Amino acid sequence: MDGLPLEAAIHPSATQSDQGTVVYAHGITADLTEFGPAVRLADRLADAGFTVVRFSFRGHGRSGGTQRGMTVAGEMLDLRAVVEYAQIELPAPLTIAASSFGAVSTLLSLPWLGDRLHRLVLWRPVLDLHRTFIEPETPWGKENFSDEQVERLSTDGFFVLNGTFEVGSVLFEELRHYDPRSQFLKSSVPALVVHGDQDSLISYEIARETAESRESCTFHTVKGADHGFDSAEHEEDAIAATVAWLT
Repeated sequence: MDGLPLEAAIHPSATQSDQGTVVYAHGITADLTEFGPAVRLADRLADAGFTVVRFSFRGHGRSGGTQRGMTVAGEMLDLRAVVEYAQIELPAPLTIAASSFGAVSTLLSLPWLGDRLHRLVLWRPVLDLHRTFIEPETPWGKENFSDEQVERLSTDGFFVLNGTFEVGSVLFEELRHYDPRSQFLKSSVPALVVHGDQDSLISYEIARETAESRESCTFHTVKGADHGFDSAEHEEDAIAATVAWLT
């Protein structure tokens, strides 16, 4: 949308009957592979008749931009570019599957997505920015968004998340103002939320309570799973639940 090239991969449907297109939006420290699960989900969905688009947000993978320059607003532009491409080049209807921080730009885009969006899948989604980043409640949040970390924004203009990703001051300021949860609750698009009940990064309780407060929403618990669906068994549970719900 603003001239930055975006890395992407397309998994064509492996069947004669097209089920539509699924766009996958990854988390904050990942890229279009999501460290593996995104590729395996895409392959399974392609086998079930979907065309799948995975892409890297700006500042991630081989897409343009820098880590420190990545913002929620920028990710919203990236998502819109991919959605518009999908609408022109790929089969309808459209589903977005968003993971972790990828849920933020996705949910904030729901007003303009409108009827373009047929269904929505959220894997371990970030829904409440304040409770996740500003006054964090999880062990990961308290460690990565501590007062010491935030002070580095004033001195260095960024701090390092998970030891790998540089969070800039503009992104952190955005986190004080956006409310993806409210946009999710206002929307009536059919949704599936998949979350591990031992998630040490993003609150399982916030996800469960939000899903239960919303119409047209199915909530699936991956029992015993941490944030990354941290075993082959947990990952298979998440993928199988997603494929079954979409088909």
